[in-house]
Amino acid sequence: MELAWENRDEGIERGAFASFALHAVMLALLLLLLPRPEPPAPLPDDGITVDIVPEVAKPSATAQPVATPARIAPKPDVNAPAREIAPPHREQAPAVATSPEAASVAAVPPKPDAFVEAGQLFSETVLSDPRSRGAREALRGLAGGERNLQLCDLEALEQVRRARPDMRPDALTPYAMAAERINGNGVEVRGGAFRSQRKWYNIQFKCGLDAGSGKVVSFAFLLGDAIPQAEWQEHDLVADDGAADQ
Repeated sequence: MELAWENRDEGIERGAFASFALHAVMLALLLLLLPRPEPPAPLPDDGITVDIVPEVAKPSATAQPVATPARIAPKPDVNAPAREIAPPHREQAPAVATSPEAASVAAVPPKPDAFVEAGQLFSETVLSDPRSRGAREALRGLAGGERNLQLCDLEALEQVRRARPDMRPDALTPYAMAAERINGNGVEVRGGAFRSQRKWYNIQFKCGLDAGSGKVVSFAFLLGDAIPQAEWQEHDLVADDGAADQ
C-alpha cells in the first residue's frame, strides 16, 4: 500500500515537470512566430538652415546715462511762401528836451593836440580873385622874408576859415605872443593870434614856400584857445581896426 502511494507521487511530479517544460517550449515558439516591429522610417531632410544667434548682452545692474539726441531742425519747404521776420523790439530812449538857447549854440569841435597838415592850399586861389587886387600889389612891394611871412599869413587865415566854418577870421598877428622864425623859404609861427568876431585866439603854423615861384607848397597849423581880453592890451590886440568885424 505504501509503495503504491510513492509511485503515485512520483508520477505526479514527473507529469508536472513535463507540463511545465511543454508550456515553456510553446511560449518560446509563440514568441518566435510573432511579427517583428519595423524600425521607424527616418524623417525626410528638408534642407533647413540653422543660424547661430549670438547671445545678447544682459544690461548691467548699474544704470547708464542716456544721451539726449540733438534736435534737428526740419528742412524748410522751398515751395512754402516766405514769412516776414519781425525785427526785435528795441526800446527807444526818451527824448531830452533842450531849451531854445542851448539849441542855438553851435557845437564846438574838439581841438587837436597836434599840427594838422593841410590837404589843400588856398593862398594862390585867393590872390587870383579880382577882389584881391590890393593884396597882390602890396606883395609885389615886399621882398624876401617879409613877403614870405605875409603870404603865409594869408594862407593861415584861409585855412582857419575852411577848417572852422563857425569862425570868421579877418586879421592875424604872427608875433603876438612870441617872435616868428623865418628861415630861407620856411616860416614858423609859435605865438601867433588871429581875430574872429571881435575875439582873439592862439594859433601856430609852419609854412613852406617854393624858392622859384614863391608860392606856398606846404602848410600845417594848430589852433589854440581864446586869449583872455585882459591880455589884449599887453600884446597890442584890439577888438577892431576901425571897421566892425561882421
